[in-house]
Amino acid sequence: MASRLDPRDETSVVEPPLSQAVGYVVVVVIGLVIAFTMVFVTKLLKRTVGEDNRKTEMFMTANRNVRTGLTASAVVSSWLWSTAMLGSSLVGYVSGVSGPFWFAAGCSPMIVFFAVLGISCKRKIPEAHTLLEIVRIRYGTTAHIVYMFLCLVNNLIAVANMLLGASAAITAMTGMHIMAATFLLPVGVALYTFVGGIKATFLTDYVHTFTIVIILCYFSVKAFTVEEISSPSNLYDLVQAAGARHPVAGNDQGSYLTMTSKGGVLFGILHICANFGLVIMDTSFFIKAFSASPRAVVPGYVVGGIAYFSIPWAMGTLASSVVLGLENNPIFPTYPRRMTSSEVSSGLVLPYFAMTIAGKSGAAGILLITFMAVTSTISAQVIAVSSIISFDVYRTYFKRTASDEDVIRWSHYGVIFFALFASAFSTMLHYVGVDLGWTLYMLGVLTCPGIFPTAFTILWRKQNKAAAIVSPLLGLATGVAAWLGSAYALEGTISVAATGAIVPCVWGTVISAVSPLVYSPIITLFKPDNFDWEDFRKERLAFEVSDTSSIPTHRSSNTVPVNIEIQTQTPEQQRHLKRWGRIATYWALATFLGHWVLWPLPMYASKYIFGKEFYVAWLVVAITWLWGTLFIVGFYPVIDGWRQIWAVWQGLWEGKHRGERSETVSGSGSGEQTPNVTDEKGVI
Repeated sequence: MASRLDPRDETSVVEPPLSQAVGYVVVVVIGLVIAFTMVFVTKLLKRTVGEDNRKTEMFMTANRNVRTGLTASAVVSSWLWSTAMLGSSLVGYVSGVSGPFWFAAGCSPMIVFFAVLGISCKRKIPEAHTLLEIVRIRYGTTAHIVYMFLCLVNNLIAVANMLLGASAAITAMTGMHIMAATFLLPVGVALYTFVGGIKATFLTDYVHTFTIVIILCYFSVKAFTVEEISSPSNLYDLVQAAGARHPVAGNDQGSYLTMTSKGGVLFGILHICANFGLVIMDTSFFIKAFSASPRAVVPGYVVGGIAYFSIPWAMGTLASSVVLGLENNPIFPTYPRRMTSSEVSSGLVLPYFAMTIAGKSGAAGILLITFMAVTSTISAQVIAVSSIISFDVYRTYFKRTASDEDVIRWSHYGVIFFALFASAFSTMLHYVGVDLGWTLYMLGVLTCPGIFPTAFTILWRKQNKAAAIVSPLLGLATGVAAWLGSAYALEGTISVAATGAIVPCVWGTVISAVSPLVYSPIITLFKPDNFDWEDFRKERLAFEVSDTSSIPTHRSSNTVPVNIEIQTQTPEQQRHLKRWGRIATYWALATFLGHWVLWPLPMYASKYIFGKEFYVAWLVVAITWLWGTLFIVGFYPVIDGWRQIWAVWQGLWEGKHRGERSETVSGSGSGEQTPNVTDEKGVI
C-alpha cells in the first residue's frame, strides 16, 4: 500500500491519547455489558411476547416478522463497517472530495438492488433460511458446495477487513496490542449471538448504529467549534491551500476540490463491483431479508440503502478535509510532519481528525464507534456463517431430520468457531504486512465472481446447472489472473505492495465481476434450463414456530406450527409480492442512475473545481443528510415498532401483578406456602 503514496518521514510516532486500560475497558467490559444486556432483552422478549430462541425459526429468522424500521436500521448497520468510516476518510485524504462520494455511491445502489432479490425470494421460496438452500434445491450438491465456498470466502475476507482496520484504530487510540484487540473484539459478539440469534443481532444493530450516528453527528458539529476551522468557508480555504502545497496526481489541476479525479473514479469502479459481491454473496443479507415481514423487505432495504449514503459521504468529506487542511498546524497530532503512508493505509485519518477537533474525548468517541461498528457487523457475519454450518452442512449432509435442538447446537458451534477462526486469519494477514488499505482495494477480486450467477439463480429460470457451477469458478480464476498479472506487469513483482496498488485491483475486480456475465449465458446456450419456480416449494425447509399473536393479552403458552409467511401463498398475496418486486426494481434503477450517472459523471466530465459556495453547499447537504439518517436509524424503528414495545410493557405489568396476586394467595389461609408455578415462558 505504501507504493500508492509518496514516502514520508516515519520516524516520529504519535502517542496514543488514551491508556491501554481504556482500550481493555471498552473492548472487554463494555463488550460484555452489551452482550449481557442483549441476553437479558432476549430473555425478556421470550417471557413477555413468546419469542423463544430455542426454536430454530426464531433463532435464525426471528419468525420472519421484523418490521420496516428495524429492518432499515439493520440494513444500515450491515454496511456500517468500521471500514465505512475509516476507509471513506482514507480515500478522501488520497483523492479529495471525490473519494468519499464514490465510497458512498459504491454502497447504496446495491443495497437497494438487494430489495429485488429479497422480495423475489419471499415470493418464490418463502421458507428459506439461507441463500445456499436455494442453490442446493435448484442445482444440487456440487453447486451447493461451490457456492458455500464462495460465501465463506466472502464472509472471511469481510471480517478480516473489519478487524484489520478496527484493531489498528484501537491500537492508535489506546496503545493496546493489536493482537489483543483482534482476538478480544469478537468475544462479546460471539456471546450475544450465541444466545440471542438473529433477533439479538437486529437489536444490537439498532443500539450500536444509533450510538454511532449520534457520535458522528456530534463530530459534524464539533468540527466547526474549533477556532482554526470555525466555518465551512474557512475549511474550504484550508483544503484549497493544501492542494496548492501537495497537488494530487491524476486530479484536474491537482486540486482536492474536484470530482475530476482519476484515482477517485478508479476507486469508484472498484468499490461498486466489490460491494455488489459483498452484498449478494453475503448470506447475512439474505438472512435479514428472510427475517423481515413481506411488507418490510422493500421499504426496509430502500430506506436503509438511501439513508446509509450520508455516512461515508458526510464523514469522509469532513474528516479528510479537516486533516488535509490542518496537517501543517500545531494542533494536528503528527505536526510538523504529514501523515505517513503507513498511517493513511491503516485508516488513521478519521482517528487523527477526532483527536484534532476534540482531543481525548474525540479519541474516546472514535474508540467507541469503531468498537460498536466492528462488533455489530461481525455479529451479522457470525450468524451468517453459523447458519451455513448448521443448515447447509449439518442439516443437509449429516442429519436431514435434525431437530430444533440439534440445529441450534450446531449454530452455537458455528458462532464460536468462526469468531476464533476469523481472528486467527486476521492475525496472519497482519503479520504478513496486510492492512486495511490492502484488503479494501483487493477484496472484490474474491467476492465478485458469484454476483451474476447468484442473481440469475433467483431471477432467471434459463440458467443451467453447468453455468451456475462453472461460471463463478472461471470468473474467480480469470479475476485472480488479471489481478496478479497486471500487478506484475505494472510493478515488476508480485508483492503485498504491488498487489495492493489500485490499478491491478481494479482490473482484477472488474474482470472477476463481469466475466461470469459472459460465461454463464454462453454455457447456458448449449442446454438452457426452464426451471419451474414452484419446485422451490416442494421441499419443506421451515421448522415449527411459536404462535405469539395472542401472548400480549392472553399469555398463551401453546406452540403450534403457525406462520402466514410459510403457508401456501394465495394469488392475491402473490400479486402483492410481485407489485413490491416492481417497486424494488424501479428504486434500484433510480438509485443507480442517480448515484452513478446523473450526479457524478457530468461533474467528472466538466472538470469543475469546487467554488467556495458550492463546497459549502456540498458539505451542508451531506451533513444534513447525516442528521436525517439519525432519525431513520434511531427513531423510526421505535415509531414503527411501538406495538411490540407496548406488548413487552404489558407483559411486564401483567407479570408483576400476577406475581403480587400469587404472593397474596400464598400468604393467606392456613399459612401454608403455595409453591410458585412457572409456565414455559417463565411467567409466574
